[in-house]
Amino acid sequence: MSMRWFFVFLGLAAGSAGLYAQNGANAVKKDTIQLQDDPIAASLDSLSHLNFFEKGYDVVKSPNYHFSQDSVPWYSDAVFADRFAKLDANTPFDLQYNDVVKQYIALYARKKQMTSRILALSKLYFPLIEQILDKYKMPLELKYLAVVESALNPTACSRTGARGLWQFMYTTGKLYNLQVTSYMDERNDPIRSTIAACEFLKFLHDMFGDWQLAIAAYNCGPMEVSKAIRRSGGKKNFWEIRRYLPRETEGYVPAFIAVNYIMNYATAHNIYPSIPNETYFDVDTVTVHHELTFTQISNYLNIPLDEVTYLNPCYKLGVVPYSNDGCYTVCLPISMVGKFVTNEEAIYNMAKKDTLTSQQILAMEENSSQVEYHRVRAGEHLSTIANRYHCTVRELKEWNGLQSANVKPGQHLMVYVSRHNRPSTYTASSAKKPAKSNNGVYVVQNGDTLWHISQATGISIAQLKKLNHLSEASKLAPGTKIRLTAAG
Repeated sequence: MSMRWFFVFLGLAAGSAGLYAQNGANAVKKDTIQLQDDPIAASLDSLSHLNFFEKGYDVVKSPNYHFSQDSVPWYSDAVFADRFAKLDANTPFDLQYNDVVKQYIALYARKKQMTSRILALSKLYFPLIEQILDKYKMPLELKYLAVVESALNPTACSRTGARGLWQFMYTTGKLYNLQVTSYMDERNDPIRSTIAACEFLKFLHDMFGDWQLAIAAYNCGPMEVSKAIRRSGGKKNFWEIRRYLPRETEGYVPAFIAVNYIMNYATAHNIYPSIPNETYFDVDTVTVHHELTFTQISNYLNIPLDEVTYLNPCYKLGVVPYSNDGCYTVCLPISMVGKFVTNEEAIYNMAKKDTLTSQQILAMEENSSQVEYHRVRAGEHLSTIANRYHCTVRELKEWNGLQSANVKPGQHLMVYVSRHNRPSTYTASSAKKPAKSNNGVYVVQNGDTLWHISQATGISIAQLKKLNHLSEASKLAPGTKIRLTAAG
């Protein structure tokens, strides 16, 4: 539940018609967004590899809009203000429109494909969240907080270790009875994590008496909000204490307000939902009375393994455990629930022949993927980072929604690693020492780059290029001999 502030430099002027539409290269007015280490943008980009959507969009064109497919419509402040006034009249939240909020609207509007995926995911998760919010008698608009936290990705994991739709840290999850074992992590369970989020938010609202302060405290903690109130002279309005809050929290409530807007006015920005494989009304849960693996469920019910995995994000190893109290359930397409119940004994008998040993469970845990974040250092390229994490450049680009191979120092990249395949540590002091021959040459080994050799030898990349007549496009194939000294 943490984020860092990002800077959006918006170059839009208000026209008489109040609308600017960007159409590829023929933009009427082009806006420029620069993101710096922003978790909200990162959570949006994480949806690029989520295998939950059918191809295409559920486009039911509004008769009020006639945009070309690639346009990114934008509006005057007067139009935005009018729309916000309508939203604000129907909510207990203070939905102010201002420049900070506008920056976040620009983020979601520009990332159209990812926002369309959020709209699709909302069909699965919003009815569930609304039902629990209603039970706790809390404002239904709080469902949008899950969009800010995770982009409705139940497998989301931040670089600080927060997980799930509501991005609970381990210790906070424990306070609200979210269990973490070798088999499962209830922070990734949509139902239990939503219950925990409601209890936590209700506690924060009781403390501050204001929903926006409660949301701010959800991000940075109640101690930070209390300190900001004292520093402001006792004020209890988010906008009045905002400058006293941690920097990463300054944009958190504005992002929440922006999501309220974009989810209600998506079509006005030419954004339509992707087509989800399932909605809330297409799935149901059944109690499991024997240990089952996702593969067994997939094979017997003829459901794609990816689908079983996605619908059951809390099980870490692809195994649904069993206990005598019957507390473990599996989520399935509703069309398969009857087949599972009818053939339950046959499924369990098949599973008994295939029972996992403790050694197999440990092996699965070793092979399970974990999300980590790599901070790009000076001189690093995607190829060197891919080599370190034992993956491909293409995978790095897919995981991070990158269109090109260009990365900048300080940028954070999301990577998936397994426990037995940990990233190799590389520093100048621990670099492998080149094996010099009598002629002062180094034989290139698999994974070597000029940067690696430069770090290990103290010879600059420019000097290595000059000594070996190399260009920027030169590739170092294993076995290539690199001269380390001048000839003679």
